Amino acid sequence: MDISFLGGPAPQRGVGVVAPFDFALDRELWRWVPDDVSLHMTRTPFVPVEVSLDLARMVSEHETLGEAVRTLNAIAPEVVAYACTSGSFVGGVAGERAMCEAMTWAGAVPSVTTSGALLDALAELGVRRLALVTPYTVSVTRSLEAYIAEAGVTITGCAFMGLTRHIWKVPYRDVADMARQAVPGEGTADALFISCTNLPTYDVIPQLEAELRIPVISANQVTMWAALRRLGTPAVGPYQALTDPSARIGPAAGGPAGPAVMGPVGPVDSAVAGPVGPAVADMPGVGDGPDTEQQQEGWT
Repeated sequence: MDISFLGGPAPQRGVGVVAPFDFALDRELWRWVPDDVSLHMTRTPFVPVEVSLDLARMVSEHETLGEAVRTLNAIAPEVVAYACTSGSFVGGVAGERAMCEAMTWAGAVPSVTTSGALLDALAELGVRRLALVTPYTVSVTRSLEAYIAEAGVTITGCAFMGLTRHIWKVPYRDVADMARQAVPGEGTADALFISCTNLPTYDVIPQLEAELRIPVISANQVTMWAALRRLGTPAVGPYQALTDPSARIGPAAGGPAGPAVMGPVGPVDSAVAGPVGPAVADMPGVGDGPDTEQQQEGWT
């Protein structure tokens, strides 16, 4: 059979993705990507450290990022994305900007990080008050709160899981339960952010937006949205407020024309940064570690 009339595959535009060595959700990233874009994945070298601030620093060192980006140069992506939330907020706003500069220098293409994409998404949606869900320990969660507060956004509630490994195994129902803890009632937050690129979120976003009546954004979603926006291509995410303006409710319904200017609003209220709750994450084999505090989930 002569198939020469097909002419070969359609042209593809490339997005290079640098992820930590333990990243397990490649397929979820692809769900936000249109058919004419390809993801080219690479990972940072393995280090025998569980999810923590130490690990975040190790997987975000400029030399490590530069080497990862240089492995992508041969296939010439048009943009490079660093898909790790903790690795890109651990150094604060200045540290995130320096990471982008290091990746751009290594690859000679525009670069984005998950945490930088988060701030872009908050501006896009006009968010001034944000609720958080994280799978992290107390210390990593506090570092994320500080990063967001530095950008001028108030944290109104935060539920965290206290996990140090196997985050990709968390089921949607547990993500939804934590979201309800972080947003206990209508009007308490302008949006909800679900952190960590290793936490599955794609299918739960529309459900939570319909229930909570606010935009729900996640680490993988904002990463792909920001990378594709650099290409001038919208992300594929029906019924998700960030990627589908028709799904926006309330202040965000105006779409991209009206991002709010996020001026300084002061540090996180001390009442928000309260004690850790007593409940232990009920997921066998997930989050079991030597530190009791790190095994707990709670609300701050």
